[in-house]
Amino acid sequence: MKINFNKYEGTGNDFVMIDNRDGLFPKKDVVLIEKLCNRRFGIGADGLILLEQNTEADFRMVYYNSDGNESSMCGNGGRCLVAFAQSLQVIQNETNFTATDGPHHAVVFENGIVSLGMKEVEEVHLKEDYVFLNTGSPHHVTLIDDLKNLDVKTVGAKIRYSDLYGKPGSNVNFVKQLSEDHFALRTYERGVEDETLSCGTGATAVAIAMHATGRTDSHHIYLEVQGGKLEVSFTKEGNKYTNVYLKGPATFVYSGTIEI
Repeated sequence: MKINFNKYEGTGNDFVMIDNRDGLFPKKDVVLIEKLCNRRFGIGADGLILLEQNTEADFRMVYYNSDGNESSMCGNGGRCLVAFAQSLQVIQNETNFTATDGPHHAVVFENGIVSLGMKEVEEVHLKEDYVFLNTGSPHHVTLIDDLKNLDVKTVGAKIRYSDLYGKPGSNVNFVKQLSEDHFALRTYERGVEDETLSCGTGATAVAIAMHATGRTDSHHIYLEVQGGKLEVSFTKEGNKYTNVYLKGPATFVYSGTIEI
């Protein structure tokens, strides 16, 4: 069977996009999805995303990590899927869609920037040398001085597979503060099992963690990731973070057809 696909990237976080509104894609085939994401034997991507029909929203997002397993929410992937949906004329410049962590609202701007509404964050766990929170996916956040020379894959994997998080594991973010509202970060992503050039839920987690720890008083945070720049804004209501938005580019790379 031949399938059509589109490749998108959001600040270097890249995805295979497939229009599965007809329901024909073999979505339980872990080996196939892993192969499609393989950078040597497939299309190559950090993840694969299906756009599916949904009766209560414009569409449904189904996200798979590059290991072939269905996973939790992906912020950059969500932004890229919104751009893909617009290219299919499923939406215009605004949408409401659903994902594994619930409903999302998004806006596409004329310059290709996509602003994506993320889930509310009710719990931020402040520890002595790290912060843990869930922004649609679980994230460990820790500050580090020498971010540039850090071996993210080795150190990240050690934390991800530690007894701290058990079998499910956690994504791991390493952060350096650049100014009052400006931070640099590098992320180890579970499921990819390596550093990625960007992580949307990770950037969101870092922004909220830095506010929760008093590193910044700003409600609009600028983030430097390996693949570009992202912005996160939010409102603080008591102990809860609401109106959380992840904003950045979502770029079409190429389209093609592959035999599966």
